[in-house]
Formats: sequence, structure tokens, C-alpha cells
Amino acid sequence: MKNRFIALLTVLVLTGTSFIQAQNASDKNRQQRYFDINKNIEVFNSVIREVDMFYVDSIDMNKTVRTGIDNMLNTLDPYTTYFNKDDMKEFSTQITGEYAGIGSGIAFKDGKIAITEPFEGKPADKAGLKAGDYILEIDGKDMTGCDEVEGEAFGRTLSNFVSSCLKGQPGTSIQIKIERPGVKKNITVTVVREKIIIDPIPYYGLISPATGYINFSSAFTDKSAMDVKKAFLDLKKQGATSLVLDLRQNEGGILEEAIQVVNLFVPKGKVVLSTKGKLKQLDRTYRTTLEPIDTEIPIVVLIDRGSASAAEIVAGSLQDMDRAVLIGERTYGKGLVQSTREIPYGGGVKVTTSKYYIPSGRCIQAIDYTHRNPDGSVGRIPDSLTTVFKTGIGRTVRDGGGVFPDITFEEEKSPTMTYYLANQYIVFDWVTDWVTKHKSIAPPETFCISDEDYESFKSFVKSKDFQYDRMSEKTMTSLKEVMEFEGYMKYAEAEFKALEAKLVPDLDRDLETFRDDIVRQINTEIIRRYHYRKGEYIYTLKNDKELARAVEVLSDPELYKNTLSAPVGESGIARN
Repeated sequence: MKNRFIALLTVLVLTGTSFIQAQNASDKNRQQRYFDINKNIEVFNSVIREVDMFYVDSIDMNKTVRTGIDNMLNTLDPYTTYFNKDDMKEFSTQITGEYAGIGSGIAFKDGKIAITEPFEGKPADKAGLKAGDYILEIDGKDMTGCDEVEGEAFGRTLSNFVSSCLKGQPGTSIQIKIERPGVKKNITVTVVREKIIIDPIPYYGLISPATGYINFSSAFTDKSAMDVKKAFLDLKKQGATSLVLDLRQNEGGILEEAIQVVNLFVPKGKVVLSTKGKLKQLDRTYRTTLEPIDTEIPIVVLIDRGSASAAEIVAGSLQDMDRAVLIGERTYGKGLVQSTREIPYGGGVKVTTSKYYIPSGRCIQAIDYTHRNPDGSVGRIPDSLTTVFKTGIGRTVRDGGGVFPDITFEEEKSPTMTYYLANQYIVFDWVTDWVTKHKSIAPPETFCISDEDYESFKSFVKSKDFQYDRMSEKTMTSLKEVMEFEGYMKYAEAEFKALEAKLVPDLDRDLETFRDDIVRQINTEIIRRYHYRKGEYIYTLKNDKELARAVEVLSDPELYKNTLSAPVGESGIARN
């Protein structure tokens, strides 16, 4: 008995000693970390003082420090970012979806700021501003370039400056002098600012007598789940007995809003999400807290590589609960959660604080920012290293690399020529001129430019200094250098020259080769001028192959059921 007591006492003493040693080691590590933090702050302050005092030229201190902070945070991940006081205003707009201004898109073009799109029913639209108008002055202040007093320059910063001048208190008016193509004299209009609410649902409607469609391509902002609910209830009143929720190109947003969207279609009390980070006291489990509005209606969710963050929470959760069929491409793969912390002088820092895990227990984060390559680059987590999880009925799903659709569509690539036509405002400018000659157009469902219009467009393109497909030229130049360096050119010179000749841009040939794509691009721009974004969606959706597949699945109950019971990604591959 005595020996047992001594043994027990020895164990307790050793355990207590180990605990004390571990505690001491922890305290020592904590002290060392505090010392490292304070040391580096002192080093940073000293570098700033020395450079400011002795550098040969005067330094823009705000710009220099901002660059240093941005570069520091860039070593972590793209989502951990610093906002100064002015940035916080823009960040607030992204979160709330609200601002006060005139309601239009603007862009830097031809050395000036052009209106690219007045939003339907907003102040710019009411005042008669049109796409293609150049903003010359706001309340008598020159907007074609800013002096040093304003601290602005040409390019992107000029866009920011003009944007800030257009924004202001609701109910206040501003005088905007514009230059309108085709009009000799400049025009001055009075615009009364309003509270602008960015609609997260730019379009919804019936795409078949029984199938409702909700486009949710905008970010998940404050109260956006309520907008989804209103759209859905309206569609049900119109007779919808199935639903397509389009999350393509939705870059995410507020986590809680995503959970509320899921809550619309699954029972109360279901676990949708859990978060885990360094600080365990901040870990949370999110459940549906409200009664749903419909737990039975068949749903298809459209996704693509632009669907990220909150959009992936909705798509992935509905998939894990076997509540919806997913159609499209693998999503972006952002499984990280950010929180905003206030810092002095009105700024803030958005910090990645945790990872999120959807109902099956998987995290869909695609890129490992923790383990970087020696050159600082990061890579996607290989599919071979992902882990298998199960949906509610036992279907296999995997973590890492985003959310895989149930029915996969290969990416339909657009010719790069259409990108250059848009990027250099060739289509935009031709349409601006075309619109001045046509007071109205046919409905979006039937509109298309004529052959004569396209011939006019071709002539317009040829009259411009239009440069495109320079990537092929650069790649061929690099290939030639490598072939000459390695000695292969003398064996394959004829083949190389033949390939080079085929890859040289030929404007006449390419304008015909890619005619259908370019015509659709022109039609879309024209329809937006007359029928705004809603008209654009009506036009583009009529030729949407993924949407057509969604309607096919929803119109066949047996196909829908079989798709939900098949292994993810193996129920069918649609090839375009």
C-alpha cells in the first residue's frame, strides 16, 4: 500500500513538474514573440525616419508606408488587406451594397472619364446621361485632369477622383458638363443625387412555364438573402414549380447572408457551416435559425470558376445536403473567412481569421498560402491530396479545389479578339454612334444587327489602330529564341515559318471567322443601351447552354432524382 502511494505521489510530482515546465516554456515563447514584435516595429520606425531624413529626394510618406504595408500583407494571402480612411468608405459600399450618388458606371477612356452605363431609373438615367458621354466638369471643376493640389493624376486615380465627386449626400444636386459624341456643343445637366442600392438580383423571371430563374451574380451584401426570398416568392406566384439559382461569377460576400439563402430551402436547425481558426474562442457553428419557405421544390444551381466564397457556401451546402443539382464548372475554391479590425485614424485591416467547413465537413480552399514555394509563389492543392467526404445520402465529395458540379460543362472559350474589341472600346464606340441613328430597337428576344450593320462595323474596325492577339506573336518570338538557342531551328525552320504565318493576325479573315461571337457582343452592348441590364440578360440567356441543361433536368423528375443519387461529377459531362 505504501509503495502504491509513493508511486502515485511520484506520478503526480512528475506530472506537476511537466505542467510547470510546459507553462514556463509557453510563457517564454510568449515573451519572445512580444519581444520580436516590438523589435520589428522599432526597426520599421527607424527605417522610416532615416529614409525621410537622408533620402536624396522628398518622399510621399503616406504612399511609401502604404506600399510597405501592402507588400507585407501580400506575403500572407490576397484577402488580408489594409484600408485607410477613404478605402473604408468603398469597403462599406461593398458590404452594404449602398451609396449615395448618380448611379452610373464610369471608365477612363481617351484621356477622359466616360459614362459606360447609366443604371435604369437612377439619377444619371433620369437626367438623360448616356453611355459614351464624357464628363468634362462637375460643379465647374475640371475633370479632364487634376492639379497637384488635388493630389491626383491621370488614369485610374482620375476615375477614383471623379467617382468621389459624383458621390455625396442624397438630395444634393450637381452640375455636370458633358461632351456627347455627335453633338457639337457641350451639354450641362443637373443631377440630383440619390441613395443607390446595388441590386444583388439583377434579373429574375420564368424561363419556362414552370421553371423560375434567379440571377444572383452580384456579391452577397447586407439583406441580399431577403432579395432572393422576395424574388423566389414572386416566381412561385407566377407558377414556378422548380428553380434555377444562377451563382456564376458571384465572387461572394457576407457569410451570414449565404447561410440565410441556404435556410430558405432546408429545415430549421441544420448545420450549414463551421469555422475554425487560431483563436478557438472565435470558432463558431452556424445553423439554420428560421423556418424555410420551401424544402421540396427541385433546385439547380449554376456555378463556374468565378463562383467564390459565399457563393461556394450556398452551392456546396446544398450539394452536401443533397438539396440541389449543381451544373457548370468547378468553383474558385475560397474556403477562408475574413474579419475586419479597426485601426487608428479611421482605417481598418481585413484579416483572414479562419477556414470554413460545409455540412459534409470539407473545406473547399484550393490554394495553400501557408506552404509557399522558394520563389514565394503558391499553388493549388493537388486533387491527389484531397480527402473524401460524404453527402447526406452518402455521395462522395472531396475537399480542396472548390466545389465540383454534379453535371460538368467544359468551359466555352470566347475568341481573344472579342476581349480586345471590348478592352479597346471598339465595340463601345461603334455602338455609341449606331445608337444616335436608331431611336428604338426590337425586343431583346428577337433583336440582331443586320448584315449591313456588320459590314459597317468591319469598316469601323479597319479605320482604327486595332491591335489584338499579341500573345501569339510574343509566344512565337520566345519559341524562336529557344529553338535557335537549342539548335533546332535548322531542322524545323520551314515548319516554324508555316506555323508563324498561320498565327499572324489577319483582320479581314478573323472578323469573318469570329463573326457570330462578335455579333453577339455587339447585340449585347446595343440591347443594354435600350433595355438596360434586364434586356441584356433576356438576350444572353436564350442561348445559354448550361441554363438549357438545367431546364432539361428540372423538367424530368426521374432525371433530377437520378442526378442527385449519382456520384458527384459523374452524372454527365456536357461538351460544347
